[in-house]
Amino acid sequence: MDQQIIQRNNVHVVGKGSQPIIFASGFGCSQKMWRYVAPAFEEDYRVILFDYVGSGASDQSAYDPARYGTLAGYAQDVVDVCTALDVTNAILVGHSVGSIIGLLASIQEPALFNRLVMIAPSPRYLNDPPDYFGGFERNDIERLFELMESNYISWAGTLSSLIMQNPSRPYLAQELEQSFCAVQPRIANQFARATFLSDHREDLAKAQVPSLILQCDQDRIAPMDVGLYMHRHMPHSQLEFMMATGHCPHISHPEETVQWIQRYLKLTPC
Repeated sequence: MDQQIIQRNNVHVVGKGSQPIIFASGFGCSQKMWRYVAPAFEEDYRVILFDYVGSGASDQSAYDPARYGTLAGYAQDVVDVCTALDVTNAILVGHSVGSIIGLLASIQEPALFNRLVMIAPSPRYLNDPPDYFGGFERNDIERLFELMESNYISWAGTLSSLIMQNPSRPYLAQELEQSFCAVQPRIANQFARATFLSDHREDLAKAQVPSLILQCDQDRIAPMDVGLYMHRHMPHSQLEFMMATGHCPHISHPEETVQWIQRYLKLTPC
């Protein structure tokens, strides 16, 4: 076991089973965001939680702007964690951009994974008419970046409300806002650009392991068209539509999220 990686990525391993299941967070989030979902798998799986370098309780001194200028750097974090724990044949559950990071890791090292569960994923957030609707115009994203640089706190509040889409439970957006604010602005800015300006549509066809795509209702970040597009272009993919609203069902609707994951794993044994 490579203790340097374990400490760098704040890795925690729990559970009674032998089958590894790795939870990969989305933009600006730590492993804490899986606290309502991950415990449901501890009885039957080896549950692996970690933070990307620059997020959560990771080693901030290990942050390298060159490495983390693209999502490939974050995918390498996932590969490094698997290697440090001597993990193969793992299930990776990713949220949002964590899903694409997991996809990239599985393309890079396919032997490490046997299934992907992708919660509210998107390979491209920008619209590319006439054939692709990602949900955002370039001007929308640039305005978010401008707000991020001029008023980071305001940006965190604006984006968290847009992402969560559960106005009757404002505390959910507040928690996400706090998570964003816990990340150093310069790191969050670079991660945001790596996320919202990336285009990984061509990588979908390279997927070598089966995947479950969970599409939420009223998701402003990864709208319905995106889920349908991913399903059409990813081999061995299964698309399911959740009742959950917004972009973070593992926080807003954890019971439904657990049910979908468990059902998929039961029906597609490794």
